[in-house]
Amino acid sequence: MLLRVLVLLALLAPSPALAWWEYGHETVARIGWLQASPRARAEIARLLAESKALDTPTCPARTIEQASVWPDCIKKLKDRFSYAYSWHYQNVDVCKPFDQASACRDGNCVSAQIERNARLLADKTLPPSERLQALAFLAHLVGDLHMPLHAGDRGDKGGNGLKANYGIIPSNLHSIWDGYLAERGISTPPSGAAAILTEFGAEPATGTVTDWARESWEVSRELGYGSALPDPCGAAPASRPTIDEETIQRLIPAVRRQIARGGLRLARLLNEALS
Repeated sequence: MLLRVLVLLALLAPSPALAWWEYGHETVARIGWLQASPRARAEIARLLAESKALDTPTCPARTIEQASVWPDCIKKLKDRFSYAYSWHYQNVDVCKPFDQASACRDGNCVSAQIERNARLLADKTLPPSERLQALAFLAHLVGDLHMPLHAGDRGDKGGNGLKANYGIIPSNLHSIWDGYLAERGISTPPSGAAAILTEFGAEPATGTVTDWARESWEVSRELGYGSALPDPCGAAPASRPTIDEETIQRLIPAVRRQIARGGLRLARLLNEALS
């Protein structure tokens, strides 16, 4: 009977693939659009109008929201875009002093690619299709950097190797933050990009990409791993830890703040590149 209940809950619960993967990225992108300057919005619209030139009909990029999930969608195209797989994260050890340089030594990490794609987007000598790709990657990767378990790690692939329960639903820590918590945080009333922007829009989008990475790394340790482990750097428990409703309620404001930070900082990068 219990197994049937678990299966039913898993089917009815929001899919992690539709949370940060789509819902989170789209919300970050929407906040970025809302905060972008009129000139930047006009240039974004001009680039999005070139989306057919990407030649990815199964992965559209006709709107800023679609563009923000395009870098995940193209993973299904395998060899064609396999070079970008490691751009989505950086495994910076949360149990040692912050060391982004080691995690990004080859440039194939989320922080380095945010900076690279911002430069490509700003380069008006490039073909529109290349700049549109850069726009899509920039919108997506800024979102990734603000999902804490894409920025911090303890030797378990950003929590993918740490089994944990979301309530009574078995999962792993990465999927909980990437999926269930993201959906819960964004959809908690008042929900959506405009409401989150109203709540956190006064936060200035200052600092560098490295500053943002360090901040998300700290959130990964204190709230990401700290939500499941008594000691974020202690031994993994023998049994699955459970993130219960009380913990979820405590984490919702942090999730919403990370979404807001991502959107506000994306807007800054868009304005710098396009205005």
